[in-house]
Amino acid sequence: MGFVKTFIVSFFRLAAGLAFLCAALTGCLLASTAMGQDNLLDVARSLFSPIPKRAADLDGNPATLEKLELGKMLYFEPRLSQAHNISCNTCHQIGRAGGDGRSTSIGHNWQRGGRNAPTVFNAVFNIAQFWDGRAADLTEQAGGPISNPTEMGTTPGHAVEELKSIPGYVEAFGKAFPDEIDPLRYDNIARAIAVFEATLITPNAPFDRYLEGNENALTTEQKEGLRLFTDKGCSSCHNGINLGGSMYAPFGVVEKPGWEFLPPDDKGRVEVTRKVDDDYVFKVPTLRNVALTAPYFHSGHAWDLEQAVAVMGTTQLGTQLSPEEVDKITAFLQALTGDQPKVTYPTLPPSVATTPRPAP
Repeated sequence: MGFVKTFIVSFFRLAAGLAFLCAALTGCLLASTAMGQDNLLDVARSLFSPIPKRAADLDGNPATLEKLELGKMLYFEPRLSQAHNISCNTCHQIGRAGGDGRSTSIGHNWQRGGRNAPTVFNAVFNIAQFWDGRAADLTEQAGGPISNPTEMGTTPGHAVEELKSIPGYVEAFGKAFPDEIDPLRYDNIARAIAVFEATLITPNAPFDRYLEGNENALTTEQKEGLRLFTDKGCSSCHNGINLGGSMYAPFGVVEKPGWEFLPPDDKGRVEVTRKVDDDYVFKVPTLRNVALTAPYFHSGHAWDLEQAVAVMGTTQLGTQLSPEEVDKITAFLQALTGDQPKVTYPTLPPSVATTPRPAP
């Protein structure tokens, strides 16, 4: 039985890898054919979309000024953590392109998270949230870290108790959810944060201006990098508005990277789906603002963008990119840096005598 089980697992892994490789090669061939027929801008427009100037409302969670202001306060609110020392902004810093510049983040009681904190910028355009896609949308994602014992370390009940003890928050929730009898609920904490996060978009990157028709928005080297990006097959996974975030893929389609990039005890999406062919499968990350969000990969082990590009060439495409090709693709990736959100740090409502104290 052990042999049969091993054979079945190996078969499914091989089938998944071959299917993904075929898709990548097909995308590469289609892009190459199109490149021969059309100009570079036409090909780019067929694969990518510019970031809009304003994010759309979330389904079932329309934005209002009151809800947006409440969400911003909660995003920066450390009292949502057990020790009153961690907020959403701790790991997804507005001033650092929505990440924290660490391989893995530091959470409650100085615990280390298991994966690199993905950027929250433009996350509204992703198919799902977290590296393994376990949260369907921003609202579901926003409630996760608060009650995660490794991250903010509190409980939904305690988070609500904390905020209900602060008069300023009672008033703010009443304004943000005026039609509800009991507006200060845990799901409304997540809904308000999600509305704020949906505004953290980065339009007007040079590549966006290029897609909108300004062919001078990219340098000659960046255009050559874009051509390589499509010709080599990178765009088979990194496409759409976010140049990623729209599908899942195994890390190591052609060749497994070293275990420093792919820790053996983190098998990715299989922990969510329990499907054998999801071993070491992760959500394809967005490449928006990638020049600002080192370190790279779910392990946060690659600190150099050129190194990350080279690793992706060998592991996902089965090609050894030349140093010149790596430089050109990296130059193109630098054209994905958009206007960073301008966020005024909010004044948070003060605690009162009855507000629960932080855990030691």
